Amino acid sequence: MKVAISGKGGVGKTTLAGVMSRILAEQGYKVLSIDADPDSNLASAVGIEPGKLKDIHPLAQMKEFIEERTGSKRGAYGSFFKMNPKVDDIPEKFSVSKDGIRLLVLGTIPQGGGGCFCGENVLLKSLLSHLFVERDEYVVVDMEAGLEHLGRGTTAYMDALIVVVEPGQRSMQTARQVKSLADDLGVKRVYIVGNKVVAEPDVTMIKEHLEGLPFLGYMSQNEKILEADKLGVSPYDLDDKIRSEVSRIIEALSQHMLKK
Repeated sequence: MKVAISGKGGVGKTTLAGVMSRILAEQGYKVLSIDADPDSNLASAVGIEPGKLKDIHPLAQMKEFIEERTGSKRGAYGSFFKMNPKVDDIPEKFSVSKDGIRLLVLGTIPQGGGGCFCGENVLLKSLLSHLFVERDEYVVVDMEAGLEHLGRGTTAYMDALIVVVEPGQRSMQTARQVKSLADDLGVKRVYIVGNKVVAEPDVTMIKEHLEGLPFLGYMSQNEKILEADKLGVSPYDLDDKIRSEVSRIIEALSQHMLKK
């Protein structure tokens, strides 16, 4: 299954991506976790020790590697470069592993004008297309709200786009914007997950304001998540409740997939 997770900054999408990856790996699946958020925190949400990350650099910052694979040259505006660079070896070459999970950090695509048609853009979008189409493991992508890393060809092979929301107007407005972007990209399966839920009225509010989008479940307001962040560990390792809630979300998503 290939899943991308999006939402407003601070809403809990990285928590969901990290805990989901750990649960799927615990169930015996091979999991590739992709950090495609400029505010890269997925490693800690997965529970990868900081020492393992010292040699890992976001792909978008690896200028010499990008030049090698795409033929692009720094400062050579308007130059020609490969539109289908070799990417199939990247997950093994530039990831770190933990308990059946590979973590790969993409970094930020440079922006300019109406978007950057550059070597970084081509490499990262080609990589995501390869991961969604060719890889046989679970792929979980922690996106930013803007979906800049996705292209129309990529989304055809995405099983689900999950938008994480909290019970607040700004978060739900972001969810509507993400849905609009997803529609533009041809994403057909968009789902909602609630976070920071205190009581049932919070769930009701989310469902009413985002009517028409399937609701997979929610994660409760949980002090253990804040504690995990302070300790630099995954919430998966501290709290049974978050594990149970995300397990139910995965099950609900699987049931939706069976109906398609």
